[in-house]
Amino acid sequence: MATFEKIATVDVGAGGTASIDFTSIAASWTDLCIKFSLRSNHASVADFVKIRFNGSSTSYSLRALYGVDSTAASQSFTELLGAIDGNTATSSTFGNGEYYIPNYAGSTNKSLSVDSIGESNAANGSYAWFGAGLWSNSAAITSIALTPFNGTSFNQYSTATLYGIKKA
Repeated sequence: MATFEKIATVDVGAGGTASIDFTSIAASWTDLCIKFSLRSNHASVADFVKIRFNGSSTSYSLRALYGVDSTAASQSFTELLGAIDGNTATSSTFGNGEYYIPNYAGSTNKSLSVDSIGESNAANGSYAWFGAGLWSNSAAITSIALTPFNGTSFNQYSTATLYGIKKA
């Protein structure tokens, strides 16, 4: 059985924040998991959250299966993305999800999965999102940054928690 240990939580205060950062991540666990509830200032019902490791902006790939309202599709991306709410989604709704990163401290490329939803409670603009991604880099992950893809900041009351996972 795996054991989850909370490493850090970031709660966004008044005025928002451009980035949620987890730094100085020790190599003490087997895997990492980030659970999030986010909303961006993007002027749309939907946005995306992107994840970056160790300050790197290159070598990412993602294959996502998603549903937008009543339409299903799949697509490849060069960013590691999850669906969240934009600023015109129904008031006080947030996109929720998680990134799971196995073997983050190993010396091989880093894989991850993302499972998220953007919920607008409106006639359109709802996203269901599942993806498998890869960071083609053999460095151990020591820092993680979450940023909005289209917006410039996460809104107040957004939150993200980083967990370390030890396998028994």
